[in-house]
Amino acid sequence: MKLRILGCSGGIGSGEQTTAMLLDDDVLIDAGTGVGNLSLAEMIKIDHIFVTHAHLDHVAFIPFLVDTVGSLRHRPITIHAIQPTLDTLQKHLFNWHLWPDFTKIPNDNSPYMRYQTLSLDDPTFLNGRMIAPLPVNHTVPTVGYQLNSGCSSLVFSGDTTTNDALWMAVNKITNLKYLIIETAFCNQKRDIAIRSRHLCPSLLAEELEKLERNVEIFITHLKPGEVDVIMEEIQQCAGKYNPRRLENNQLFEF
Repeated sequence: MKLRILGCSGGIGSGEQTTAMLLDDDVLIDAGTGVGNLSLAEMIKIDHIFVTHAHLDHVAFIPFLVDTVGSLRHRPITIHAIQPTLDTLQKHLFNWHLWPDFTKIPNDNSPYMRYQTLSLDDPTFLNGRMIAPLPVNHTVPTVGYQLNSGCSSLVFSGDTTTNDALWMAVNKITNLKYLIIETAFCNQKRDIAIRSRHLCPSLLAEELEKLERNVEIFITHLKPGEVDVIMEEIQQCAGKYNPRRLENNQLFEF
């Protein structure tokens, strides 16, 4: 399995794109503005989008992607998410007011897009790849994901804050190789991180104490303008774990 980082910022501007990751050439993990880095030929190949939650920085480019390639494909793009996320997308995004409902275009029998409900105890298997939702703690119903090739696994936390359930699940993954985890705010904004259910460096350090696996750790979702401060504070608080900043176009093979 190969995972290419299309966007990993907590905002936009000056080359920053929000969360989107391309698994092999046919699966997206979230679909923020980073999807705009793909060529038309690359977008046509996408069969599945696994969504962590319904916030715009993670779903904003689903409408544009489906609108762009729907008529160029021979089967619908499948949107995988837990039911509350699918409910939000249906009610507030693909509702004929903000954007057309592509589960009914061009018709009910041959749509450009379809929904598939996920549950925490039911992984999805796609051509030998396992994609399993993980419990996380955010302001709206949200999941992280374990991506398992069979040889090794990568875990993406999604948006989360203090969360014992996540670590219980992560510590059971015997072939874990990579952990991508968010840290959205600097320590000065710890109160905002707590209220918005994100992490700051001090909270990250507390969470990593719960990790029982020896893995490579990468930090995502940093707010533009605070990146250097956040990474410096992470080194001070959690440097023993050797966390590194996630970068656009970074490629993971596992």
